[in-house]
Amino acid sequence: MSAQSKARNTADPKYSKLAIGVCPDQWGVWFPQDEHQMEPRKAMEQMAEAGFEILETGPFGYFPTDPKELERWTSDLGLKVVAGTGWGILHKAEAWAETEKTFRRIAETHAAVGAEYIVHLPPLYRDDKTWEWTDDRVLSPDAWNLYVENANKLGAMLLDEYGLKMVLHPHGDSHIETPEEIARIFDATDPKYVNLCLDSGHVVYGGGDPVELIKKYPDRITYVHIKAFDEDITREAHEKDWPFGEAVAKGASVCPPAGLPEMHAFVDALAELDKDIYCICEQDCYPCAPDFPLPNAINMRKYLAECGLGLA
Repeated sequence: MSAQSKARNTADPKYSKLAIGVCPDQWGVWFPQDEHQMEPRKAMEQMAEAGFEILETGPFGYFPTDPKELERWTSDLGLKVVAGTGWGILHKAEAWAETEKTFRRIAETHAAVGAEYIVHLPPLYRDDKTWEWTDDRVLSPDAWNLYVENANKLGAMLLDEYGLKMVLHPHGDSHIETPEEIARIFDATDPKYVNLCLDSGHVVYGGGDPVELIKKYPDRITYVHIKAFDEDITREAHEKDWPFGEAVAKGASVCPPAGLPEMHAFVDALAELDKDIYCICEQDCYPCAPDFPLPNAINMRKYLAECGLGLA
């Protein structure tokens, strides 16, 4: 990044170790290909136009998977790839081969472009698009034990073979959603190989407090998705047992300062960890009008700068 970089708050040493970035979720992208999503090159161009310099690539296959082509795109636009993202089933023995294959492909691309992290997104038990049930809501003890075993195995593969650090991502309608489920997975996994992608919005959606999570797991928090959820819509979603996709469609994911967590307190808590952390802006807005993401992302980045994260 250049001397004029706005990714870090160089004006205040308290916040200087936090770096703001972006991923395709902020542009309404949930899938590698989808007719309702913006064309990938245009989305990346708008990310740069919004003032971002740090990139998580999002659904594998949305942006180029060939590392040389991906580097051409990012170099053209002054962006640095720091992470990739992958979905993979860990709690079913018959799914491991496909999960391993998927994450090796993601790792090969991202190691080649100098990324540092791979975000593991847990499979949902209700489909993103159809909202139909696809899995058991509660895992059996055997399935849970396999989840832990394969999380460690996947993290070890990514770190030992590719030099990439895996972070597990809590998610609405997944098996690591609530504070209790998050505690259970991180108490059981190996901190050398498995750490936390602290998604502030999903933690709120799951009934947790992201600031409390920072205090509880300071050593396990190495990477952040920073976003907010509307408290009232979230409450209604759980009272009526809406699928996560329905909650998003009804406006649950919002642009700060709306929603929770309160971002000044959240950013301050991250700064107090006193370590380098990428804070990737997100807002679940699939599907969205094509004119929505750019001004919305600019507003979010400027507001977070007021909270100490990056420079406006």
